Amino acid sequence: MKKAELVFVPLPGRGHFVSMLEIAKLLVARDDRLCITVLIMRLSIDSKLAAYIESLNDSSYTECIQFIDLPQTSFKQETHPMVFFSSFIESHKPHVKEAVTKHKESRSGSNSPRLAGFVVDMFCSSMVDVANDFGVPTYLFFPSSASFLSLMLHLQALRDEQKQDITEFKDSDAELVLSSFVNPIPARVLPGVVLDREGGTVILDYARKWRETKGIIVNTFLELESYAIHSFSDATNTPPVYPVGPILNLKGEDSHVGSGDQRSDIMKWLDDQPQSSVVFLCFGSRGGFGDNQVKEIAKALERGGFPFLWSLRRPPPKGGGFAFPTEHENLEEVLPEGFLDRTARIGKIIGWAPTSGNLITSCNWRLCIALRVEFNIGKPLVWCANCYMPLYAEQQFNAFEMVKEMELARRLYWIIEQNILITKLL
Repeated sequence: MKKAELVFVPLPGRGHFVSMLEIAKLLVARDDRLCITVLIMRLSIDSKLAAYIESLNDSSYTECIQFIDLPQTSFKQETHPMVFFSSFIESHKPHVKEAVTKHKESRSGSNSPRLAGFVVDMFCSSMVDVANDFGVPTYLFFPSSASFLSLMLHLQALRDEQKQDITEFKDSDAELVLSSFVNPIPARVLPGVVLDREGGTVILDYARKWRETKGIIVNTFLELESYAIHSFSDATNTPPVYPVGPILNLKGEDSHVGSGDQRSDIMKWLDDQPQSSVVFLCFGSRGGFGDNQVKEIAKALERGGFPFLWSLRRPPPKGGGFAFPTEHENLEEVLPEGFLDRTARIGKIIGWAPTSGNLITSCNWRLCIALRVEFNIGKPLVWCANCYMPLYAEQQFNAFEMVKEMELARRLYWIIEQNILITKLL
């Protein structure tokens, strides 16, 4: 049979990008008649993703996966993250169309693969329009949970079909009852972006576009979210949902997580600690704290006296547009005086580390699903040892799902606001 080709359009964010590449590798490994072309949008504000992308040419990717760099676009950077990404993606639509057109022309011939469809990230759903121009279907890759997918489609329907103002849920004690959830969802765990008029308009417009796709690929699995996944079978005006997770790179080969020497140093340090004794603090690609909060976390770690591995980064400056946290140039300036010396035997502070033992995290879905798998590989399920500090995006909702809906984690607190200082961490 003739080969088929898929065009992948990932969001240039580390968690989203890496997960989509894992899906691509799995697909081509299952059928040698399939090849995939990944279109790369460059985002200059994330240097670690840029380094990861540069490493792809030197990696062991199969010849059935190739990469095409799209031209960089210049436009005014908005301070609101959702508006920024919306403008960024929209500016690339003509480049995607041109790249696919040229790619098809370069591979014309009786033995060349036929273009079978697009697979786009949840934030790139406007690329449905480009796929339609080529007369091929679009499939959506949803890197978060099936429960969150259900919630977002529900909120979009409330806005568009029932004309409800979603921002009215802000600071509300209301609860949402959905068929995909066992428990009512308190409004206080809704992502802040949907409660913001400007950002909420963008994300719910995305959700409306999700309904135009041929199917939705979700990074989850039936045993983890059976209630939510089964609920889609009765949903109307919703594409088929395919739980294909867990999408993980358990070998830790991704070069974006640090140099080989750095990784080796971290793993050696972990090997020297008692088994299942290390508390790992990691708050995602956009997780960074101000100096006062860092000092409070440091005090808690020092009082605890147990081994810790802390991924610590400085938050981006306020009012500087959309940006990612950066590494601290001098840790002594942000940590309590003498902290590094007093904890030198039990602690390690780095920019990145693999998951190990007990965990305090921001509750992003990729890490949630990774830990669910890790603790089921020859180990008892000990999620109660893991605590969540939701910081942004859907993380407050993920914490609700892990703690209340699944009873698999311990609650530190539900809501973190910019001006709240958490002083009782452990």
